[in-house]
Amino acid sequence: MMRQWLDRMATRHGLDQAALLARRGVWGSMGALAVLQILGGWQMHASGQVALMPIIVRLLPLVLFLPSVVTKRPRGHVMLAFVSLLYILQGLMIAQVPGRLVWGVLETLAALALFVSAAAYARWRRQQLPG
Repeated sequence: MMRQWLDRMATRHGLDQAALLARRGVWGSMGALAVLQILGGWQMHASGQVALMPIIVRLLPLVLFLPSVVTKRPRGHVMLAFVSLLYILQGLMIAQVPGRLVWGVLETLAALALFVSAAAYARWRRQQLPG
């Protein structure tokens, strides 16, 4: 179902424009997810629930994929899409904590946007590349 939707998007907007939109989606959702990790982690740290190290650990996967995003590598975007699934699960778990529903939902939505845009970009970028 997602494959057909991606194909319709590429046909409607053109492959180059669709890839550009997906790339913007990757950057936007990655930035939103990073900000949510920092702010949510800082809020929990300020209340004495966690130390600073868990915040750094939660940001590390996003930082590690920055070279792949900057260099526009399709394979790196595919792996980033898979990693975003972990953030979706984390957001769902956070949403279950009393008083953290909004943070959990926001994280889940940002991670879902990252998954869709990274998978779309990887598909369209591979179609753009020769061979």
